Amino acid sequence: MSSKSKPAGARVAAGIATEVREFCRAHADPAMVQKYSRYFVEGYDAYGVDFRIPEYEAQRRAWLERLKVAGAGAVFEAGDRLMESGKYEEGFCAIRFAADSREYYTPEVLERIGRWFETGVVNWALCDVLCGEVLSRFLLDGIVGLKALEPWVASKLKYQRRAVPVTLIKLLKSTADFKPLFKLIEPLMSDGEKVVQQGAGWFLREAWKLQPKPAEAYLMRFKETCPRLIVQYATEKMDPAAKEKFRRTR
Repeated sequence: MSSKSKPAGARVAAGIATEVREFCRAHADPAMVQKYSRYFVEGYDAYGVDFRIPEYEAQRRAWLERLKVAGAGAVFEAGDRLMESGKYEEGFCAIRFAADSREYYTPEVLERIGRWFETGVVNWALCDVLCGEVLSRFLLDGIVGLKALEPWVASKLKYQRRAVPVTLIKLLKSTADFKPLFKLIEPLMSDGEKVVQQGAGWFLREAWKLQPKPAEAYLMRFKETCPRLIVQYATEKMDPAAKEKFRRTR
């Protein structure tokens, strides 16, 4: 991208971010905000937009086309701007733009998206959509390796830590060797944050569905020390006899 095109791309990104906000305001529904607020104990800053309406999909495609014409920088600049607002729907649009721009993925782009945890990825819903639709593709497509997520394990941001095991869920069907995945999440097996514990347990539950023996052996190592919420999530699909093995020794 030339130096002349960068300002143009930034202007396009800023304009589309403004249009997204205007669209959200025009389609806001306080009743939807009230309906879904109960799922977010830490608060739910949203407009209450129903993204199933036909107008949204048509508009999203038009926005994305304009961003891509302006270049990769515009796509992620728009994402940066939308994430900064803290509004759920704006963050969701940023993730959708990124998900539909895989041709632009690089290690540097992953670092940029990682900074979204400092601004707009402040609830489990945005975190999990980002993991499933965007972050997992960096690994599945070979853009980065597991090492790229190692700093996230020690992040001060709980949703960035949660993102590690949740992102790995999509990798479970692409490899027969779960050991590197288990090793990566090991520091999280003592994490004090509920949302991280839920993410780790969810990952282990999905791993168990595919390879019960390795998953059970891994969980057995931590059954006496890890938070019980991890065990609860990890053993959710086990029968009562199997769950019994993971009770703590009294």
